[in-house]
Amino acid sequence: MPDTPGGPEETLADAFRAVSRQLRIRTQQALAPWDVTPSQARALGVLARLGPVRLGALSERLRIAPRSATEVVDTLAAAGLVERRPDPADRRATLVALTTRGTEVVSAIHAARAAEADDFFARLDEADRAALALVLQKLRA
Repeated sequence: MPDTPGGPEETLADAFRAVSRQLRIRTQQALAPWDVTPSQARALGVLARLGPVRLGALSERLRIAPRSATEVVDTLAAAGLVERRPDPADRRATLVALTTRGTEVVSAIHAARAAEADDFFARLDEADRAALALVLQKLRA
């Protein structure tokens, strides 16, 4: 097995997991000022992109069970970041939408995460960043 930065016994998968773990930790630290978990931040991001949606659509977009989406929305609503409102197209249905405060927090989180990513990837030069982006795109396909 080739010698890798983590040692001769570290596989490519091990190295990838270690970097992923570092990114997760940094993301949690970046979200700490708003007391928002990564899954809650994802829900806020979906709402920012899509606008008001039904809970079922939110759970599908987040790829989580509707019950889990309800828990995420309940927590975000208690924090004043989202609100439930009647669906004007179907009075039996409810939409979930960002509040004004939620919109502000989404913007702040986006800026904090971008700054954190810039800091994290700063150790790579432009050529390495481009190569990494290409590799990651291939792996996502």
